[in-house]
Amino acid sequence: MADVEKGVFDRATTAPIHPLLYYLYRQGYQPSIAGNQTVMKRLVHIFILLTVFSFAARASHITGGEMYYTFTGFSNGMYQYNVTLKLFQRCGSGRQFPNPAIISIFDKTNNARINDLTISISNTETISITNPDPCITNPPTVCYDVAYYSFTVSLPGSAAGYVMASQVNYRIAGINNLTPGYNNIGATYTAEIPGNSPISNGPENNSATFNGNDLVIVCANNNFTYSFAAQDADGDQLLYSFCGAYASTSGGGGGAVPTNPPPYPEVPYAFPDFTDTAPLGNAVLVNPTTGLVTGIAPPQGIYVITVCVDEIRNGVVIARQRKDVQINIADCSIASASLLPEYFLCKDFTTTIANQSQSPLIISYDWEIKDNTNAVIVTGTAPSITHTFSAAGIYTVKLVINRNQPCSDSTTALIKVFPGFVPDFSSTGICVTKPTLFTDQTLSVYGIVNAWTWDFGETSTLTDNSIIQNPAYSYPLSGIKNVRLIVTDTKGCRDTVYKDITILDKPLLTLGFTDTLICVNDYLMLQASGNGNFSWSPPVNIINANTATPIVSPAATTTYFVDLDDNGCRNRDSVKVRVVSFVSLQTMNDTIICKGDTIRLSVISDGLQYAWTPAVQIIDPLVQNPFVFTNSLTDYEVTAIIGGCSATDKIRVTPIPYPVANAGADVEICYNSPVQLNGSTDGNSWIWAPANLLNDARILNPLSYPPRTTNYILSAYDTKGCPKPGRDTIQVTVLPKMKVSAGRDTAVVTGQPLQLNAHGGIAYTWYPAVHLSADNIPDPIAMFTNPTASIQYKLVAFSEEGCRDSAYITIKVYKTLPTVFVPSGFTPNNDGKNDVLRPIAVGIKHIDYFNIYNRWGQLLFSTQINGAGWDGKINGQPQATGTFVWMVKATDYTGAAYFQKGVVSLIR
Repeated sequence: MADVEKGVFDRATTAPIHPLLYYLYRQGYQPSIAGNQTVMKRLVHIFILLTVFSFAARASHITGGEMYYTFTGFSNGMYQYNVTLKLFQRCGSGRQFPNPAIISIFDKTNNARINDLTISISNTETISITNPDPCITNPPTVCYDVAYYSFTVSLPGSAAGYVMASQVNYRIAGINNLTPGYNNIGATYTAEIPGNSPISNGPENNSATFNGNDLVIVCANNNFTYSFAAQDADGDQLLYSFCGAYASTSGGGGGAVPTNPPPYPEVPYAFPDFTDTAPLGNAVLVNPTTGLVTGIAPPQGIYVITVCVDEIRNGVVIARQRKDVQINIADCSIASASLLPEYFLCKDFTTTIANQSQSPLIISYDWEIKDNTNAVIVTGTAPSITHTFSAAGIYTVKLVINRNQPCSDSTTALIKVFPGFVPDFSSTGICVTKPTLFTDQTLSVYGIVNAWTWDFGETSTLTDNSIIQNPAYSYPLSGIKNVRLIVTDTKGCRDTVYKDITILDKPLLTLGFTDTLICVNDYLMLQASGNGNFSWSPPVNIINANTATPIVSPAATTTYFVDLDDNGCRNRDSVKVRVVSFVSLQTMNDTIICKGDTIRLSVISDGLQYAWTPAVQIIDPLVQNPFVFTNSLTDYEVTAIIGGCSATDKIRVTPIPYPVANAGADVEICYNSPVQLNGSTDGNSWIWAPANLLNDARILNPLSYPPRTTNYILSAYDTKGCPKPGRDTIQVTVLPKMKVSAGRDTAVVTGQPLQLNAHGGIAYTWYPAVHLSADNIPDPIAMFTNPTASIQYKLVAFSEEGCRDSAYITIKVYKTLPTVFVPSGFTPNNDGKNDVLRPIAVGIKHIDYFNIYNRWGQLLFSTQINGAGWDGKINGQPQATGTFVWMVKATDYTGAAYFQKGVVSLIR
């Protein structure tokens, strides 16, 4: 044991001393209560520094591990072994392996601690995939740093053998198949040394050693294989299985923390999608003979998987070894023919099967489905194949991808067609702590149901399950339980059904009524419902007291109690039966209504039933307070009934006509014109609304000034008895405002004919008529022989409805040749005076262009519109004081060309 430093223990408790204190001990510090104070302070400082270092060195990068050993001999009553702890971490993690590691040894007879060994790293290596398969798209980097901790150990014989264990804190974060929310989950790696019972040579054992390749690329939702094969130098039979990964037994610190004695806790798997026996889901299996893990990988993420291998010698399991790794399932794809091992059609005869691989490298598909005689019944070349089978049975599907192309692959799978498999169950018993009986009602047309997995939906425990066909379960808590049943049959069909059941603290008891009236000497059937046995009390004037619907006839008011017993689960309720000798009935006073209205009659009574007449005028003659309608004086009679007792009374209803209101006929008016309303009534008071648009809302013929189309309501009142007003409505439609135009103001020269253009009406009159060719047409010609500063014409236009409106045009007359006037300067200072440089055309038919240039000939402004001008800005920026050149080209009213240029001063 030259390579081993023995563990250090507190002799008073035999508990292992913390590795940090052990480190201090190795440095030569041995403090005591009476020790030197300076030494004690140094110890405290060193302890704090080492504690900080310990937390900084947490092994949250460790991705897997295993432990194995070889038997080297027996000497002086001791069995000797060479042991290796092997840890994995991803390349480039920037973290260090725990160094040293602590390996604890426990006697399996009583789980007593034998030793804690502090072991340093013996050697390390880096393994990686350097040339990934070209048929993998987007392959991930697969690279691991591996650390080996090798040592020798000598142990005496033990009947049960030994467990060697080492823990790390923590695993890498974000493991997808563990329960969300659990953080800082550690790992424990173990190896078992057999005892000498029942196999005497058990301690002379070489452990099964995993020798599969750990450089595996696993792509999400793709087929994959991962070998967990092991070799055994002793030739023992090996049996492989998935098993639960171990968590650490103590948190905090780095890797150098001794484990607690076994048994070891498992990590919390994200049930039901992942479990210790299905760590990658139900689509991934491990071959119990070869240790080969195969199947369809789950979605992208990190998953922990542990494979156990049992060493079997002479038919006896002598030891179990474990390999625990965290697999990085990547977002890549493999060009492969990938199908599920089997496809089950347990509901109908139609299936659609698609290649599990979605690789972009797949360019062709060849499908064929064969029956049990190996005859091809359907083929296809699409990414998926759909087929409806004509008969039940077992068929074979084959897929070939990229036939005669790179990345070619093929596979086959079975299709088991056995429709008519319908999972179902029923339950009885709903009381907490009492048995609830579950009955399987699954239907299988072609097979026999042979397996059941029940989950009774009790969230407070993990033991609410069963595998028998018709189980019973007693719920500890009330509430809604989501019960799940998974069933399979002899044909391989498997399905799941969920149902909610409600567990109560007492059975559900429902009464038809809880308080009622009967007449003396009447009989009454009480009404209750629920599951179980009924019992009514007191046993007075009651028939069939042990049923849900007994008959009672009490002589006086009595409260009857009902007890319901459902297999010892009990509930109680009561019904009060009030006994009367007469019916109380008080009707409302006689009333007046407006003719044509409905009114609700009301009575105060303890009756249970009512009958009103005359029924033809009553909306519901059997209710206590019905609505009635009548146009004539009517006496309504009501009878209130309690069994054999009754009472009758009457209510008189007198209808009075509404006051007559007549607002007059609807009318149309011109825009902005008044109209006089003319209403009439037989009432003695009235009012119009809206009042704010009338000169007087309290007269029958007010003057209206509506700004828009308006409805005026005339309400009339009288004193004849009808309290409501009679109403009528008149709509005053306001015609749209006329859009009359006489044209834009303009300027002409003497002798130039000017054609006016009116718009917005159907008839026109111009004022004055002088200088016009006509005064009653929309487009007269104006001709001026003498100059004038201005002359204004008024245009009156008439609409089709007879409305009128007016517009004006001003014309300046110059005694000059046709020209374009341009000022010599302008002051664009936003004072509203001379802010814009505009061309003023006189005698001009149209302007071809009016351009403004700066001193360098740059065009600053251009327009073809008479009167449009430049504001002294370029791109929104005001120009400084200066001189600018303008040019104008136009055509005068005679058709002659006109050109002129000049300068203008911009003054600021």
